[in-house]
Amino acid sequence: MTISSTLTSKLPAIGTTIFTKMSALAAEKGAINLSQGFPDFTADARLLERASQAILTGNNQYSPMAGLPILREAIAGLVERHYDRTVSALDEITVTSGASEAIFDAIAALVHHGDEVILFDPAYDLYEPAVALAGGICRRVTLLAPEFRPDWQAFAELLTDKTRLVLINTPHNPTGSCWLAEDLESLWQAIASRDIYVLSDEVYEFIHFGESVVSVHKHAELAKRSLVVSSFGKSFHLTGWKVGYIVAPKELTVELRKVHQFVSFCTVTPLQQALGEHLTAFPEASAGLAGFYQQKRDVLRKALAGSRFTLLPCEGTYFQLLDYSAISDLDDVAFCEWLVDHVGVAAIPVSVFYQQAPEGQRIIRLCFAKEESTLIEAAQRLSFL
Repeated sequence: MTISSTLTSKLPAIGTTIFTKMSALAAEKGAINLSQGFPDFTADARLLERASQAILTGNNQYSPMAGLPILREAIAGLVERHYDRTVSALDEITVTSGASEAIFDAIAALVHHGDEVILFDPAYDLYEPAVALAGGICRRVTLLAPEFRPDWQAFAELLTDKTRLVLINTPHNPTGSCWLAEDLESLWQAIASRDIYVLSDEVYEFIHFGESVVSVHKHAELAKRSLVVSSFGKSFHLTGWKVGYIVAPKELTVELRKVHQFVSFCTVTPLQQALGEHLTAFPEASAGLAGFYQQKRDVLRKALAGSRFTLLPCEGTYFQLLDYSAISDLDDVAFCEWLVDHVGVAAIPVSVFYQQAPEGQRIIRLCFAKEESTLIEAAQRLSFL
């Protein structure tokens, strides 16, 4: 069969993601991989045992489309404990095949051709392709280093009658910044009188190093017109399980599930069973996650303290940004390729998260979801520069 030369790509500017490229390059060169965001340590053995038992005892067929009841009930309990918000396990929680599917489903359900979606740059690379496939148009507010705080005047200037959705992410990938409660209030004041929804990507919700977590769940008005995305992959060091969930008011959930049922229909049943049982037995299983990752952040920062890199603030996630302006004039993509070849450490160039990165910005991202020995070895290599 010959493919027609008239085939037109729906995503002409999109190639293989930078995460896949850098991980493949790290494997090829034998470099320490601090690029792609995945842990190199094992998950709770009790959770893994539950998954094994669920498979072996035959719980391997389709689950209900919205997710196993035991898991949705556990999620409802989690939301109530952490955010003092009561949600319906039946009507407001949907289990998805990773947070990526949840985000894609939400955008596909809400965004119509010509609708505008506001993103905050740098933005995770999934967002814009999903908007484009839905026929939407992205408008961007640029967050500036080193604090990466939202500019609410710039945001207000982007609002039009075509604005359909605002996509936010806190704790923020790739910068490690976290919104404040006043940011959520500023967002609400800007959109309260408009027909605009919010999609809040909160996959790093438990990896927050401040005193209190800021979440759309805790803003009563925003929550009524928001979809909040979470990830068990991030919370339990199991990114390969691809189990996420999305919480939204019933009327939004109805539309979301119309898409979800034709994207994946359901998520891997035995993994849902294991997570539901684990959360029921250990409801505070994620309580120590922030301290766990803060220790790793501090190990990396201490090991890099004597280097020529400038370490930017890191308030959450498991990513640390480094400014390498004192080391090289290479752009960040070329510098990351050079690091793999000459230093043996793989990182991610931050410019790939922007539509247009600020002129002269030289920042890379490291993932510290690694064993401490790995972080120290990587920092030692980087400190020779």
